[in-house]
Amino acid sequence: MNVIVNAKLVLENATVQGLALRFDDKIRGIISPDSIDANDTVIDANGLYVLPGLVDMHIHGYLGEDASDGKAEGIRKMARGIAKNGVTSWLPTTMTVSMDDLHKAFAAIREVKLESEKDGFDGAQIMGINSEGPFINPAKKGAQAAEHILPCDPEFIARYADLIKVFTVAPEMKGNMAAIRRIHKEHPEVLISIGHTSATFEEAVKAVKAGVRHVTHLFNAQTPLMHRDPGVVGMALGDSRISTELIADTFHVNKALFKIVSELKKDKLVLITDCTRAGGMPDGEYSLGGQPIYVKGIECRLKDGTIAGSVLKLNEAVRNLKNNVSRLPLHKAVRAASLSPASAIGIDKTKGSIAEGKDADLCFADEEMNIHRTILRGRTIYQAEV
Repeated sequence: MNVIVNAKLVLENATVQGLALRFDDKIRGIISPDSIDANDTVIDANGLYVLPGLVDMHIHGYLGEDASDGKAEGIRKMARGIAKNGVTSWLPTTMTVSMDDLHKAFAAIREVKLESEKDGFDGAQIMGINSEGPFINPAKKGAQAAEHILPCDPEFIARYADLIKVFTVAPEMKGNMAAIRRIHKEHPEVLISIGHTSATFEEAVKAVKAGVRHVTHLFNAQTPLMHRDPGVVGMALGDSRISTELIADTFHVNKALFKIVSELKKDKLVLITDCTRAGGMPDGEYSLGGQPIYVKGIECRLKDGTIAGSVLKLNEAVRNLKNNVSRLPLHKAVRAASLSPASAIGIDKTKGSIAEGKDADLCFADEEMNIHRTILRGRTIYQAEV
């Protein structure tokens, strides 16, 4: 049995010191250091924080690769890369591309998902797919390709219901509201997200009644909060049933709003990266959904200036939230990137927090949330060079 000592353990509701964490492939308990057995393998955290493995439920690409490329080796490379950011569970996220490309991408993701469930895999575990599109509104397409936008198709969701954890839909488009009702009835395990949408507040409320329970990247590509029309943002902030994504890179959303959103959404706040293939790469020209994007610093844009994804890392999102919300305890910032997304996509029985019986998915971080070590189901899959 392994035991971590000299750590600041970030639990669901507190950060504690002076205790030890015992684990094999599962978390076996939080114990007094006096209870360490002579046969235990002791791991000295050297005063670092020990967090639950982070969960990125919305990430398109990393290290030059993209989930929509349909290349298994690219998915593997992404899985290895994001493990260095403390991510142990993730949803490769596809774009609005052709149906042929989607089928190819889903096949590649399925292949690597099965690999990631076995011992010996050296990257973050794939928990399913986030299908962001093609069931969106062309008026709010952002960096999505308009020529591949389609009406919401319940048969497509049914075909991949074992794989799709969440998909995005614009409920105001013709036929989409009825599709939402059918999918919610037939596949309640699939999280339905409203996004890339021009829905009014009233339409957003109707969508929730039909089965929507999530909002794709709050504020971005949706109707804003106005005093006479609260829009999708108003619905998201006001409905406690709705989990809500936030790209906390300080570019997509002004950091002054982090406090408002975190206080209103509480445990329903989900930090995401929305990262593109430019993540972890130098500034320059890349592609997203078949379109060229231009990266400079934390900004990713199309040629016309439209914001196009990010280069954010999930550990950076935790740091940004913590640093820009006064008096926010670290465990709440961490929860937004671990237990909250795990709960949203229905994997919280085994993932998302340091709790007895859950998978031993852990990461070691310093005060600035730099990751020093990542552990998946008890195995170290990343360790920073000393």
